Amino acid sequence: MKSKDAADIIIFDLDKTLSESKVPLDPDMSALLCALLRVKKVAVISGAAFKQFEAQFLRHLTCPPEILKNLFLLPTNGASLYEYKDGWTRLYHFAFTDKEKKKIFDAFEKAFEKTNFQKPEKTYGTLIEDRDTQITFSGLGSDAPLSLKEPWDPDHAKRKALAAALAEELPDFSISIGGATSIDVTRKGVDKAYGIAELMSRFGYEPKRVFYVGDALFPGGNDASVISLGVKYQSVEKGGVGETKHIIREILSKKIS
Repeated sequence: MKSKDAADIIIFDLDKTLSESKVPLDPDMSALLCALLRVKKVAVISGAAFKQFEAQFLRHLTCPPEILKNLFLLPTNGASLYEYKDGWTRLYHFAFTDKEKKKIFDAFEKAFEKTNFQKPEKTYGTLIEDRDTQITFSGLGSDAPLSLKEPWDPDHAKRKALAAALAEELPDFSISIGGATSIDVTRKGVDKAYGIAELMSRFGYEPKRVFYVGDALFPGGNDASVISLGVKYQSVEKGGVGETKHIIREILSKKIS
């Protein structure tokens, strides 16, 4: 996408964009992000809960604290927002009620039945995870190894069928596909477009000055809603983490002589 170097804020998806699915940020990406944070505002938005952000992203981001003021975090697809002020401060948080959570869990079971989905014989971690602001299905479990996740649903066909069945059961919720095996359910209208729009509104960013990078910009993907905002964007669905590094280096080469 042209003019990405002119953006005021660069926003990234996490899984399969900044790191492999639920794999810690690698040292090279950490160094690139720290360099980017010295010259740009940066945000990371993901279906992951804040606890996963800490384990996968923050723990491996080796930037000095003084530049973290340029970083914003939006866990659970924008259902919450954090900024850094001598520690991470939460600005909003849209938690489900217990009644809503039960309705979503029941809907998943109905969707499994409708689509004849066979649950895996061995589950790694939690199959349907309560992330408070989001309920997330992980096809092989929340802790499945990457080597098993990558070949499980590469064309998204399994999850598209499940997501369609879920949409029939949950018309008042937002449903999207993300990561390698996930389906995310959030409040209606609370998706990545909502989270980024809220970030833009609170901190005064115009759409033309925002650049988004993600792997799931295809229809039904959890990055796709971002397109409606009119921001600049680039898909890394094919190139993944390596392509994201190339994009960051391009931005830095034009910003830093």
